[in-house]
Amino acid sequence: MFRLLEGRQHPSQTRHLYVVAGWLSGLAAHASLDLGDRSAAATHARTVVQCAEISEHSSLRAWARSFQSLAAYWAGDYRRAGDLAQAGHSEGRGPGAGTIRARLLSLEARARAAEGDKRSALRVLALAHEARGAAGPDELPGVFSFPEAKQWAYAGTTLLAVGGDEQTRHAIGASSRAVELYHAGPEGERSPGDLQAAHLDLATAYLASGQVERAGAKLSEVFAAEVFTASITIRLRNLAALLGSEPYRGARSAVDLRAHIHEVTVRPALASNPTEPR
Repeated sequence: MFRLLEGRQHPSQTRHLYVVAGWLSGLAAHASLDLGDRSAAATHARTVVQCAEISEHSSLRAWARSFQSLAAYWAGDYRRAGDLAQAGHSEGRGPGAGTIRARLLSLEARARAAEGDKRSALRVLALAHEARGAAGPDELPGVFSFPEAKQWAYAGTTLLAVGGDEQTRHAIGASSRAVELYHAGPEGERSPGDLQAAHLDLATAYLASGQVERAGAKLSEVFAAEVFTASITIRLRNLAALLGSEPYRGARSAVDLRAHIHEVTVRPALASNPTEPR
C-alpha cells in the first residue's frame, strides 16, 4: 500500500489507499498485541492514527482509539485506557459507524472498573448496551467488528471487576451469555481468545462465589487450547495468583489448578513471554 502511495494517482485514490493502509496497519497492530509485542503494536497503532488523519476517515480514527485503549488496558494503565476510549466517542457516531461506539463504551467501562471507579463503570456499561441497540453493520469483519458475544464478554469482565455478590452474579450471567452466543454463531466467526476470556471470567466468578469445582470445570475449557494470546496468558497468571491467596491456598483442588495453569503458561505458545500488567 505504501509503495502504491509513492506513485501517481487521483487524489480520491490516494485517500482510499491511506484508508486501506490504515486497516492493514490495524491488523498488524492487533496481531502484535496478541503476540505480546507491545512495542510493535504501538508502532502500528501510530501508523493507523496517521492514516486516519490523512484520509479523514472517522471510523478508522475511532477504531485506532479503541485499539490504543485496549493496549493501554493490557499494559495496566487503566486510567489512560478509559480516557482513550472516551476520546473516541465523538468519532463513533453517525452513518456507517457500525458497532464502534458500543466497542469504545465497553472498553471504557472495563477500564473504569479495573481502575476502581465502580460508579462510572456501571454508568458507561449501561450506555454501551444502549449503543448496541442503535448500531448498524460494520464496514469490516473480524477484529474490526464488535459482535454481541464480545460485548457480553466485556460486560462480564467489567462486572467482575466492580465486584460484590450482586455484580458477581450479573457477571456470571453476562459471561455465560457470551459463551452461548459464541457457540451458537458460525464456527468461522468465533473468536477463540474471547471465548477463552469468557470461560476465565466464569471461573473467576465461581471462585469468588466459593465454587472451586465449577471454576475448575470452566478452566478445563481453556486448558484444551494449544496456544494462548498474551492477554489470555496474563489472565491465567492472575487467576493462579488468586488461587494462591486465601481462602483457596490450602485446598487440594486449588493447588492442582495452579499447577496446571503453570504448566500451560510456561510451555511454548503464541504468547511466549508477555509483559505482566502493572
